Amino acid sequence: MTRRAPRPALPAGAAVLAVALLGGCSALDGLRTERPEGAEAEAGAAPTRAPYRLELIAPDALRPLLAEHLDLSRFRNAPDTEAIDNSELARLAAAAPAQARALLETEGYFAAQVESSRRVDADGQPVVQIKVEPGPRSVVERVEFVVDGELQRLAAQSDEGAAELLGALRRDWPLGEGKAFRQPAWASAKNTTLARARAEGYPAAAWAKTEARVDATSHRVAIRVELDSGALFRLGEIEVEGLQRYDASTVRRLATFGRGTPYSEKLLLDYQERLLKLGLFESASVELDPEPATAGAAPVRVRVRELTLQQATIGVGVSANTGPRVTLEHRHRRPFGLDWVATNKFEVGSSIKSWSGELISHPLEGLYRNLVAGNAERLRSGEEIRTAWTARLGRTQDTPRIERLYFAELTHARVDNPAGRTRSEAVTGNYHWIYRDVDSVLLPTDGWTLSLQSALGRSRNSTEQNGPFGRGYGRVTLYQPLGSTWYGSARIEAGNLFAANNVGVPDTLLFRAGGDDSVRGYAYRTLGPVVDGAVTSGRVMFTGSAEIARPISAQRPSLWWAAFVDAGNAANHWNELDLAWGYGLGMRWRSPVGPLRVDLAYGEEVRKWRLHLSVGIAF
Repeated sequence: MTRRAPRPALPAGAAVLAVALLGGCSALDGLRTERPEGAEAEAGAAPTRAPYRLELIAPDALRPLLAEHLDLSRFRNAPDTEAIDNSELARLAAAAPAQARALLETEGYFAAQVESSRRVDADGQPVVQIKVEPGPRSVVERVEFVVDGELQRLAAQSDEGAAELLGALRRDWPLGEGKAFRQPAWASAKNTTLARARAEGYPAAAWAKTEARVDATSHRVAIRVELDSGALFRLGEIEVEGLQRYDASTVRRLATFGRGTPYSEKLLLDYQERLLKLGLFESASVELDPEPATAGAAPVRVRVRELTLQQATIGVGVSANTGPRVTLEHRHRRPFGLDWVATNKFEVGSSIKSWSGELISHPLEGLYRNLVAGNAERLRSGEEIRTAWTARLGRTQDTPRIERLYFAELTHARVDNPAGRTRSEAVTGNYHWIYRDVDSVLLPTDGWTLSLQSALGRSRNSTEQNGPFGRGYGRVTLYQPLGSTWYGSARIEAGNLFAANNVGVPDTLLFRAGGDDSVRGYAYRTLGPVVDGAVTSGRVMFTGSAEIARPISAQRPSLWWAAFVDAGNAANHWNELDLAWGYGLGMRWRSPVGPLRVDLAYGEEVRKWRLHLSVGIAF
């Protein structure tokens, strides 16, 4: 026999027999429960006002649901002015079994036995007892997933993309055979599947019918869902709004799709992210016109709000590597009316004084940008002072996962230390490549990154021979969740200068270790080969790090503690490299602009504790 239960007060979106519209149809269309009908007891009492106590006898996993949503539980805490009299208490107690069964059905228990009884305790207080025997939980026995519309038609014509999507929708249906049937899982499965279809080319997709047929005797559920995919949307013209100073081509060149490309939500989100990273706009949104009449060439609407033409920033801070500092940065987003961005940054600190400048073009075809850059610095580390400058001319490309940088560079460096003074220059051709596959660029917890650098050039040196050289550098970082609350990360980096032993190259192209993103427990650039009692830069370098972290508490998910071990060093030859170890504990604040890290590390070589402070992720 088929029957429908009464509709008591239920948690939002949880009533199995309630109608919830989704995509123009009922979220529970045709839900049927087959079981013998039962009658509810009627009760009455004299209309005298009295407080009462509620006893819930139910499995621990179900008690919170009943305690939160049963009327008997909610009304028990009503103010005195709304106190429940005996007549109303009798009505609530009589209605409680049906209400409890309806609540239990949302968790998949369609054959629950619920009894309600009343008594008066020794203090004269009325007591209502609700006893629950939930019985077996119903599980999904069969799933029928039917698709109509252009998705089905294209898949039948052996369209690879459509066939792959159709197979994925069916294969990844979350509420599969053998799984417990729960109303939250049922609603989530429909919402997740529909969202995926809409995100991967069919934004007008809707459920034509969704049905869950429940057999309360066998505790089995048969599911049938029918998806109308609608038309496959293809991208049309890009319509740009909000531009005042820049040409629309600046916006359109960042798109990686052309007219006729099948719609994908990820395509538009990646496009929006590139617009925001460009540094020209305060805000940017990219939307598809979902009108079915334009599905063959749906307009892509881009709305931007420009940043100010010029921007100056003054900062005061402390770095564990270079000490206290003051910075001044100025940016002009269209100098001399040209489609370029000019940036100048000055830094003055106790250990470093520097200038860096960059002139980079607005986006060109293929996501390329031309650049001219330079920097000059005076850096003190330990007993050494390095004065250096570079000039660079090149081109960069930033795709969703890969960054490329090609450039020619002229480098000069002068090093003064107790061993004497050395001057050197070099001209190099360089290629840098970065790959990222992480869940978040700012706050990664899962995935990996790889950074590679290569250079070929020729050097001139005041104390050693002139000659050709090559340089290679690599860094790989792995992020891995460990269970539900622990997170691990590991890093390995290595560098090698390829040159004859008597050929000298600028210090900026050599290697050292130590510091926040190298080996913690040691000061910045204090690990390297020692010559005449002074630390110098080496021709080979290796560092590694392993770290585990977890949130301090569920109430503060953005505040983590961490434990780590670092090791590494620099040397002139691999057989001379002795690892220096550092380890300690730290705190992490996962801020909206990236992680703020505070670490206390012990360096075994120096037998000292050192505090490290850093912001952001190094790639």
